[in-house]
Amino acid sequence: MTTDVTTTGVGTIRSGFLGGGFMAHVHSRAARAAGATTALLASSSAARAQAAAQDLGIERAAADIDELLAGDIDIVHVCTPNATHAALAMAVIDAGIHVICEKPLATTAADARALAHAADQRGVVAAVPFVYRYHPMVREARARVAAGEIGDLLTVDCGYLQDWMLLPDDDDWRVTSADGGPSRAFADIGSHLCDLLEFVAGERIVRLTARTRRVYDERGGRAVTNEDAVAILVEMASGAIGTLLVSQMSAGRKNALTLELHGAQASLRFDQERPEELWVGQRDGSRHLFRDPLTAHPGIARFSRVPAGHAQGYQDAFNGFVADAYAAVRGEQPDGLPTFADGVRAAQLTEAVLEASAAQQWIDTPY
Repeated sequence: MTTDVTTTGVGTIRSGFLGGGFMAHVHSRAARAAGATTALLASSSAARAQAAAQDLGIERAAADIDELLAGDIDIVHVCTPNATHAALAMAVIDAGIHVICEKPLATTAADARALAHAADQRGVVAAVPFVYRYHPMVREARARVAAGEIGDLLTVDCGYLQDWMLLPDDDDWRVTSADGGPSRAFADIGSHLCDLLEFVAGERIVRLTARTRRVYDERGGRAVTNEDAVAILVEMASGAIGTLLVSQMSAGRKNALTLELHGAQASLRFDQERPEELWVGQRDGSRHLFRDPLTAHPGIARFSRVPAGHAQGYQDAFNGFVADAYAAVRGEQPDGLPTFADGVRAAQLTEAVLEASAAQQWIDTPY
């Protein structure tokens, strides 16, 4: 790797933001929680940037990306629509600035690979917020799998269900390929599910087949060009098989990411809507473990940001991710930080899912 970016001796990190929507709110809160100065924000126009900077408590609005990149900042958070990620993240990398880019990293695997390669060549920290890795009970599950406590992996049963696109008049910029990319449900939330599965299981999905469904051909007067739901069959590197259901049209499900691993000795289940718990199933009974840094596996306590009994959730997980990304800027190597390599993996799996659905066949997914 050719390194021409200083990553040590950094004092208070100064953060810049591209975009001013919901994700910029989440990112900026996490940046402040990590002790950073939220210095600059640019959006689709100077007026929008000014309004968003005031709303989010950012020090100053930039007229455009060029002004932002010329500012005194250490890292840029890319929080814009999917189709803009690749070009904006590449501009940040070319400027020699560290970058956190929302997922999908790019709408094609080729563009994602180009970004990962450029970041490597420039020596910048380049991270993707697969933040569910930062729930303490996800790390507990991963540690138990790595320690052999569930035995050989046999099957997996996973899902990510939401209902915000349930009704025919529910609309969003993501429904068109021009803005959202060729995949919506999988690229938006299925990518999180697959990242979590591979992260916790400690092995890759090596083959998959899939079926996609688009329920409404039009939303908000626009043609819908990507999927509402995906059903996937997977084969893991160990030979374990499993099912993944991803849908943005599951009534009553708001953010129901579930991961269940069945081993030869025990099973584990994590439910993102109940993030303080981990279900452990065995032949002679089952039990719920609750987050407690005093009884966690070694190395897991750092992910508990408050004492046991004080609930942690999504923003806490996001805060942990950003704190690790900033630690990497300072030259540390945090365990499990999701990087652009993981963004490439998500783009690769997205293309495999679409190809498998179109061809109605199994697709190999080598890492």
